[in-house]
Amino acid sequence: MVVPLSKLHCLLKRAQMLLLCLGIAYLMAGSILLLQRSTIRAAQLNPPSLPPLLSLVAPPAALRAAGMGMRARSRWAAVQAVSGGGVKALRSWPGSRGLGVQHLHRRWFHSLLPENPEQKVSQHRSSRHKGTYMGCFLHNASDRALGGTMLYDLRKMTSSLCQDTCSESGYQFAGLEYGAECHCGNRISSPQAPEEDCSLVCRGERGSPCGGVGRLSIYKVEEQLPGHRKFRNVHHRGCFKLTNGTVGAFPIHSVQPNLTAQSCIETCTDKELPLAVLKRPHCFCTWTSSLFDINQQSDEQRCADSGAPNRTATSASTAPPESGHYQVYHTPVLDSRCKERMFLPQRSSSLVALSSFPGAGNTWVRHLIELVTGYYTGSFYFDGSLYNRGFKGEKDYWKSGRSVCVKTHESGQKEIEMFDSAILLIRNPYRSLIAEFNRKCAGHLGHATEAQWDSKEWPEFVSSYAPWWASHALSWLKFGQRLLVVHYEELQRALLPQLRLVAAFLNVSITEERLLCAQSNQDGHFKRPGAQRPAFDPFTPDMRRMIDSFILTVDQALQSRNFSGLPQEYLPR
Repeated sequence: MVVPLSKLHCLLKRAQMLLLCLGIAYLMAGSILLLQRSTIRAAQLNPPSLPPLLSLVAPPAALRAAGMGMRARSRWAAVQAVSGGGVKALRSWPGSRGLGVQHLHRRWFHSLLPENPEQKVSQHRSSRHKGTYMGCFLHNASDRALGGTMLYDLRKMTSSLCQDTCSESGYQFAGLEYGAECHCGNRISSPQAPEEDCSLVCRGERGSPCGGVGRLSIYKVEEQLPGHRKFRNVHHRGCFKLTNGTVGAFPIHSVQPNLTAQSCIETCTDKELPLAVLKRPHCFCTWTSSLFDINQQSDEQRCADSGAPNRTATSASTAPPESGHYQVYHTPVLDSRCKERMFLPQRSSSLVALSSFPGAGNTWVRHLIELVTGYYTGSFYFDGSLYNRGFKGEKDYWKSGRSVCVKTHESGQKEIEMFDSAILLIRNPYRSLIAEFNRKCAGHLGHATEAQWDSKEWPEFVSSYAPWWASHALSWLKFGQRLLVVHYEELQRALLPQLRLVAAFLNVSITEERLLCAQSNQDGHFKRPGAQRPAFDPFTPDMRRMIDSFILTVDQALQSRNFSGLPQEYLPR
């Protein structure tokens, strides 16, 4: 009886090994076929006459910056910036195969999506879209059609979305590439290409040309009447005293008899300059570094006699003004130096967490840290939508040591002790719960509907997430080795001092230009717009009693660790 069982056992072992080998062989064969298919398609899409392209993995914004080196994650090609603002591709493959391999790499980058059977669009098909279609233009290392900001949306990119984004950022032209990438600019700086080169459709819209490989389908956004253009990220910097010599060095000076703050901002935005400086009827445009020391205090009273921002000038003098006080505004244009981002040049042996409860503004703070330090932030998770919107550290292994800090929402002792230090971001629990419920229902930038607020999901959400808000903070205070506590509301009130503290904690030197960049582009495209809330108070008295008790507990824990307590607005009254 024992012998037959032993034989049966050996037979089953052999069968398992055979099935395992067959499975491995099947996967290898499928991978080879997929690679061959992608190579053939890349060769068909890219005839030998096309100029070599940059690897997309290296962020395009960083590639345009002079003197900033970067190691591309690509196994096929590395891209490195050189002095003078140019770029060169360091290829380890023979020249005859380099172009096809780079295009294959580009297809791999966009393989997050399934193949679209209607990937190509007929150039004769009529398409309905906003703005004016300008044509197909070259967009590669040597000829960049548009040099402004850029965003990705690999699933829902449309010509309207791209145009709206560029318009709100102050740009006149919107260009779409490879069906999923949006470029902005105020001038087209490359020659036109044949229309058949822009044969790909937008991921979120069929029937409209959406560029090609190294080609942009460019639209001129819908023009609005002067004074009626709506911009994102326009901030009043303050009222500052400037000498005549400083003002005289500004690159743009115009005299506008009916000057308003809005018209001066429009003028500087069209010139792609990030600062608008005005003293009616004079409007100046300049870069951030040539204006003033960031520690200089604003003196609003000295500019009060100039009237409201939209009040027009009464003086007709066209001579440059003498030394005096000027109103300063940040335009929507992002200074080119703010676009420089890279992974750490040397891998860090110390892991720094950016820890928060969900809905506490972690994504927004990551955006600010990347702006002010110039280094990518990583993530304990992988969020494809954030990667598509420019957070390149999302795909990097969180323990790689290449990111300046790593996003996490974990609160277990084991996970906390994996990090050597941490920035603990805390936000008012009422606001955090609303923000996280919005995210769960409508994504990072959307809002829950009235029906969702009124459903049973909301009370269930509060009963499970409110205790997590408290336990998250308490666990990090107990097990965290080296902590910097940052309150979301303090960051909103005193952005620059808080960013200095964060940069010092991360041991990163920052420049005044970087701080100004962070201030002028503090919202970016990663903060939920507006303050849309349900028409009724979603928190019941029982919910408030529970949440208020958690607030008091966390406040006491912070003070017991010699941190300042929670802001007064958190505390129940």
